Amino acid sequence: MTSEETRIGRRGRGRAARVAARSAPEAEVDPCPPGQTGGSYRPLPDSDLKTICAEAFRVLEEIGMGEVPIIVRDKALGSGAQLNDAGRLCFPRPMVEDIIAGAAKRFVYHGRDPRHDFEIGGDKVYFGTGGAAVQTLDRQTGLYRPSTLADLYDFTRLIDTLANVSWFTRCCVATDIPDNFDLDVNTAYALLAGTTKPVGTSFTQPDYVAPVIEMFDMALGGAGRFRERPFCKAHISPVISPLRYGEDAVGVTLECIRLGVPINAIIAAMSGATAPATPAGFLVQSTAETLAALILVNLFAPGYPMIFSNWPLVIDLRTGAFCGGGGEISVMNAASGQIGRHLGLPCGVACSMSDAKAVDAQMGMEKALSALAAGLGGANMIYESAGMMASLLGASFEAFVADDEMLSHVHRTIRGIEVNAETLGFETIREAVAGEGHFLGAPQTMAAMQRDYFYPNLADRNEPQTWAEAGAHDLMTRARTRCDGILSSHYPAYIDPAADAAIRDRFNILLPRARMQPA
Repeated sequence: MTSEETRIGRRGRGRAARVAARSAPEAEVDPCPPGQTGGSYRPLPDSDLKTICAEAFRVLEEIGMGEVPIIVRDKALGSGAQLNDAGRLCFPRPMVEDIIAGAAKRFVYHGRDPRHDFEIGGDKVYFGTGGAAVQTLDRQTGLYRPSTLADLYDFTRLIDTLANVSWFTRCCVATDIPDNFDLDVNTAYALLAGTTKPVGTSFTQPDYVAPVIEMFDMALGGAGRFRERPFCKAHISPVISPLRYGEDAVGVTLECIRLGVPINAIIAAMSGATAPATPAGFLVQSTAETLAALILVNLFAPGYPMIFSNWPLVIDLRTGAFCGGGGEISVMNAASGQIGRHLGLPCGVACSMSDAKAVDAQMGMEKALSALAAGLGGANMIYESAGMMASLLGASFEAFVADDEMLSHVHRTIRGIEVNAETLGFETIREAVAGEGHFLGAPQTMAAMQRDYFYPNLADRNEPQTWAEAGAHDLMTRARTRCDGILSSHYPAYIDPAADAAIRDRFNILLPRARMQPA
């Protein structure tokens, strides 16, 4: 055989191997599932990390907290806190360190379906949602309109199908419900109806918590069932920056503790507005404020399940507008996750808060940058990671689908590279060099194809002519097509009909049953 014949033969065998590989069954094991081990990105050197934490302790000890509700002040003073000359409640460092030592380090975040359970704490990273968008990007017009209860229900059943959204916190506010009590109840109902993943919501007032838990118990089959497997956490901001407690939010916190609702204590200061403009100074204050939330919870319930959610937010100092995307917010949230891990606390940060209004290149750039930084930074819970647009003012169905695929790439990057005798492949290299001169079709290649590589469904990898012949669709179009397919067919029946009837009899449920079935 001539050298040319050999080259053609090798190329033919290589093409046959590639065709066989493409037609092989899909991998049984996802190469990049949620729960990868984070923490490889450390924007703060150890010395700087310890300095920031020490300054946060100093802020609590010397500056302290203002506007402290009497019930909190009395409890804290009886546990070692002090009032300074300005009447602010100060926490000595030994007291704070004792509270950290006794705080929950790990706990299970339950789904209504146990297959969605996962543990919060340690070094595992999960992505989910958050937000309170008041607008939705309409799939028909491509323009924003006020968000509705029907939108929230549709978002919930959409994420029910998305593998990388490990939990769903309501992403938008039902602006068509004017009454706050009805809003809280109907928001919780939409979460019940649309998914069995872990969920999260917020409460407008303390006395709204008990009725929502009553509704959860009714859906689960009886009083006390929610407390056995609490599948919904409360998003609460008990500290208002800079350094003061919010009385209503403190009341919600204490009521959630009474009823067994896990707490996501969120501190969302704004650089240069409600916190220092310097990233280091910002992290000092926001860490102190999140510790103040931890102190609040553990004074009343030591070891209670709480997520230490220190979310640095950035504003454009030229205009005062919130900036959800960019390098600053990415590195600051990664550093916040690093601080939470250093303190040994279950921690949360935020990412993917794109300023883009459309599912476009700006959105992809901003979301991928911040999601990757936050994931590598190692926070356990990464919020806002899918669907959010327009600096958190809007939510998009198409973005949810696109972000879910983006998060597979992020999880794959966090996973890193496994180095062992099998993956190093010395004998595989020897066989290729001595044999056909390539690795196509080799057993190691076939194993790696299923184990080590993620193959996107939305991103287009075809050559230009094939892409053009298929319609020259962009990512937005492909994502919308997939959304339409899911939302036209996925109408889960997660609430027993008898329980649903009882809930509707007890509460003013505004989502019509007809809206929860295929047209």
